[in-house]
Amino acid sequence: MRFLPVNQTAVLVELDTLEQAVALHNALMANPVTGIIETVPAARTVLVYFDAGMITAPELANYLSSLDMTGQEHNATQQIDIPVQYNGEDLAEAAGFLNVSIEELIHLHTGSDYLVAFTGFAPGFAYLSGGHPKLDVPGRENPRPVIPAGSVALAGTFSGIYPQASPGGWQLIGNTAIKMFDLARNPPALLQPGFRVRFHDAAAGKVTMPVRPEEKTARQSQLLADKQAVFDVCAVAMPVFYQDAGRPHMAGQGVSVSGAADRSAFQAANFLVGNAAQATVLEITLGGLELTAHRNSVIALSGAECAVSVQSREGHKFNHSVNVPVAVEAGDRIRIGMAERGLRAYLAMRGGFAAEHILGSSATDILAKLGVPLQRGDVLYCQDEHMKTAVQIHYNRGYNLPAAGETVVLDVIMGPRTDWFTPEALTLFTTQLWSVSGESSRVGNRLLGAQPLARARRQELPSEGTVSGAIQVPASGQPVLFLADHPLTGGYPVIACVAGHHMDLAAQIPVGARIRFHPVTDFTDNVASLNRHGREENL
Repeated sequence: MRFLPVNQTAVLVELDTLEQAVALHNALMANPVTGIIETVPAARTVLVYFDAGMITAPELANYLSSLDMTGQEHNATQQIDIPVQYNGEDLAEAAGFLNVSIEELIHLHTGSDYLVAFTGFAPGFAYLSGGHPKLDVPGRENPRPVIPAGSVALAGTFSGIYPQASPGGWQLIGNTAIKMFDLARNPPALLQPGFRVRFHDAAAGKVTMPVRPEEKTARQSQLLADKQAVFDVCAVAMPVFYQDAGRPHMAGQGVSVSGAADRSAFQAANFLVGNAAQATVLEITLGGLELTAHRNSVIALSGAECAVSVQSREGHKFNHSVNVPVAVEAGDRIRIGMAERGLRAYLAMRGGFAAEHILGSSATDILAKLGVPLQRGDVLYCQDEHMKTAVQIHYNRGYNLPAAGETVVLDVIMGPRTDWFTPEALTLFTTQLWSVSGESSRVGNRLLGAQPLARARRQELPSEGTVSGAIQVPASGQPVLFLADHPLTGGYPVIACVAGHHMDLAAQIPVGARIRFHPVTDFTDNVASLNRHGREENL
């Protein structure tokens, strides 16, 4: 058992085998300890989130080192049968790599007793272990930008089924119409850790291949018809999402926390109008939103610096700044201009926006495809029209947000995979400026540097848990800084993670700005300290 630093509230525990990782995760589920928030098991690791106010990282290492994992392997509780049409684009190539016929590959796959080892990557995506020993194929060198939902695939010794259309680098051998993730089901993920899975050849005639149901998305106006309308959406220039504090404790479904990317701005907007800190707001990317009021209300904008104007029904116009409450009346037209500094603005309405809750949250997760962006013609509703708390006069963020062309310094904690990179790459990581590219999103900021980061290790990294703020380095050597909608697990090494006190700043860096990374910890010393404490417990 080896402990690797992640950030101030997470540690990655590295083990020798998948079976040990599963056993550690199950042991923690069976023996919960105060301070551990959530665990994310993966191929050979367990990511452990903890409350630093209740348990320190060294104390956590001591506890985990002493944990008895005997008898904590998965006990199969249910078998799921999956009919497959074996017609995948990579079927022949995978068979050729294994030096078997296509028929033999199908026989090996359908003859395997698979076990759901862990979930991750996307909601409902299960990593299936226990396949025939021959079924060991590498992932694709060039991942596909879109893989169809229901694709049955192989990578390494794992098999998996893509629950939704998404990018991916696994070898596609077939497809199924069985839905892997369905919000109408409880729990939504069909495949749960510990379940057994058997694949069946639909062409053999022993099973019937169902028709994949058409995906339907309900608009907000249909779902909240019993609420009082407060605003009409008149214009949307860039993506606008409902956001709240997100979905904690959903890792078992393959769902990350998500929620507002800039937590301090989200809470400030609610604070200004007298809401609870976690009330639903609108997250406005780059500004450019126009609303018309049906009723009197109080609003506030925090985060990115956008001009706010209110024009009355009579044509009188009033200009307002961010971080102050603004009273609006029926008939008023509210215009939020384009951001001059920062990237994401948060609009709160007194009483909170009423929005559909999916898995206990109104947060929009663009990677998981939970929630939908606002569009022109949408109607916005108030959750609680009978607020009694007072509004606040002003909020001071305390620092300026960046603009395109400026340089931002982000504190980082080195790890957990710093030792996967050459010494030259580590120097380059902290001395080179990294530009935020136009391909960035709530999933992460894609960064471009003059020189890519070179690895010291060439082998593939087994899938492991990732955190918001993780700086993952794919094969291109150009990093991706994960944000709120990051995947639960990833297969590229993470060189460092943004320190917690700079996560809100990271979410506000616009395209065209530059980042310089500033290490606040030494990776080697941190690893030695964590593992020294782990060993001391066992002396």
